[in-house]
Amino acid sequence: MAWRQSVITGTGSCIPPWKVANEAFLGRTFFEGQGRPYPVAETGRIIAKFQEITEISERRYVTDDLVASDLAFEAAKEALASAAIDPETLDYLIVAHNFGDVGAVSRQPDQVPTLAARVKARLRIANPFCVAYDLPFGCPGWLQAMIQADYFLRSGDANRALVIGAETLSRVSDPFDRDSLIYADGAGAAVLEAQVHSEAVGIVSHAVRSDTLDHSGLLRMDRSFNPESGGEQLFIKMKGRKLYEYAIAHVPGVVQRSLERAGLTLEQVDKVLIHQANGKMDEAILKRLFKLYGIAEIPERIMPMTISWLGNSSVATVPTLLDLVMKGKLDGHSLASGNHVVFASVGAGMNINALVYRCP
Repeated sequence: MAWRQSVITGTGSCIPPWKVANEAFLGRTFFEGQGRPYPVAETGRIIAKFQEITEISERRYVTDDLVASDLAFEAAKEALASAAIDPETLDYLIVAHNFGDVGAVSRQPDQVPTLAARVKARLRIANPFCVAYDLPFGCPGWLQAMIQADYFLRSGDANRALVIGAETLSRVSDPFDRDSLIYADGAGAAVLEAQVHSEAVGIVSHAVRSDTLDHSGLLRMDRSFNPESGGEQLFIKMKGRKLYEYAIAHVPGVVQRSLERAGLTLEQVDKVLIHQANGKMDEAILKRLFKLYGIAEIPERIMPMTISWLGNSSVATVPTLLDLVMKGKLDGHSLASGNHVVFASVGAGMNINALVYRCP
């Protein structure tokens, strides 16, 4: 028996060219949450400790003339070219983000019209039945949009969807907060198509959880740590240690749930593409996942990483990582027919999702 399944047929990404190394922050004064400045002499130690914990040595920022929808548009064009399809044949165009278009000067989020509508217009798609909408879901937004698109495709409601993740976190991070060193900008995209196969390929299963009751405040918006910075602008803030503990405790279980739904074991997984949030945290999540299955030795090169040079670009990290792997741009990493890939992400909400994919 054959049935409709959702297969990735094209990918794209937009990595901003502006490289910002950790050394660029050596002259900056950081503040504690209580508004007290750290001694300038401590800045070098703060940055060194930050790199040790997160593994980030540089990140990418957009130039002043660009906003998130610009990055989304570039990633979309690349994904459509990769899939070699006519944009007019798209049934859905979904953009995952959390802050809209934030300009370099005003820093005010702009979300009307939606970023999806802006990208659709710039792609010159005239088809009125190509439904364009945005999805805010924290860092797991792109993966959640893929899950939604999979439902549309498998139900017969649609045949093709373009799913984009784009963010410019450099515009919403507090320059006086040490955590601002984590954040970066970027966009990634994938074309998902319905295909009929007699065996399970494409998106095989997924699992999602939202822990809002006790954990919704782990990532939030608040004023600058510098009491003299002035203005009413809000910046992204996080309770880093508690977020780390939450992720370690719960992400492995969601991945295990997605594998169980797929009827697979961890030994059958060839790659784990995880949200690039924090290098050490991602490694700890992977170790905890393997521990759930009683496996002591983790296979080499199972988890490709980009955080050391791209930083954390929220919804853009996973689709960008996928694009780089698919196009052979990460040394030692590739995908072949029959490979099983697990995607996973965690972020504001708090939300966690995981998706199992089998390469056709």
